Amino acid sequence: MNLKELIDTHYNELSKTQKKVAAHVLDHPRQVALKSAQELGAEISVSETTVIRFCYSLNLAGYTELQKVIREQLLNQESSLTSYRQSKVELQQKPHFIMHVMEQDQNMIAETMKAISEKDYDAAVERLSSAKNVYILGLRSSFAAASWLSYAIGLARPDVKLIRPESEDVIQTVSEMDDSTVVIVISFHRYLRETIQIAELAKKQQSFVIGITDSHLAPIRSAADVLFPIYSPNKSTLDATASLFSFMNAIVAGLIVKEKEMFEKRQERYRALDSDFLFTEGAKQP
Repeated sequence: MNLKELIDTHYNELSKTQKKVAAHVLDHPRQVALKSAQELGAEISVSETTVIRFCYSLNLAGYTELQKVIREQLLNQESSLTSYRQSKVELQQKPHFIMHVMEQDQNMIAETMKAISEKDYDAAVERLSSAKNVYILGLRSSFAAASWLSYAIGLARPDVKLIRPESEDVIQTVSEMDDSTVVIVISFHRYLRETIQIAELAKKQQSFVIGITDSHLAPIRSAADVLFPIYSPNKSTLDATASLFSFMNAIVAGLIVKEKEMFEKRQERYRALDSDFLFTEGAKQP
């Protein structure tokens, strides 16, 4: 189990000050590997005792073991694609490869369910329902998910926009946001600074920011009003795909149920248009 996964597993058991230590450990692992527990505590304005108790909360023997875990991880750091490939090579050694891959997806969805706060989920759906405008942001590996979510939420309510920094003036877009705006930000390792910066700008505009990421301690946490961690056993966005789309589907389902009348009216208007020229029937069975 890597350090990120270890902290995520025990995150809800940590005190407020221990969570502060956890954030610093993940953001600055090289510093932690070199500093004493006393020096680390002084760096982030907590006591040495808090640092030691943080280690115990992770079921580590102490600060020395934490440093050992960090050093081993830094020495053996791999890209997310390498981690993904290695995990699948291991499965390939077994029969029924497709079954094992899909079982992994099932397990990751189950782990994600455990980490999601229903209170935060309800708050997110409520804000999406009452918002004047909804913006969705996800870049690079997160773009496909952001695009799908923009389309799906657009089925349930109007004024949903996918943010496209490559083809629009993002500053102009953000300037139109206010406290009646909801911004959904999808951010996975490797975390893009542009994504975080846009989210922080939206937050300064008093927008309600929903963060969807791979850890309670991902950088997007600083800008998010509610944060939803999507479980993945390693740093691969590919491995998180099934859990991510399952959670996004739950967001859309909650919104459609809450806005049932609006959804039905939008569907009626859609069906009223003569759009047969856009579609074709599949081949009929003989």
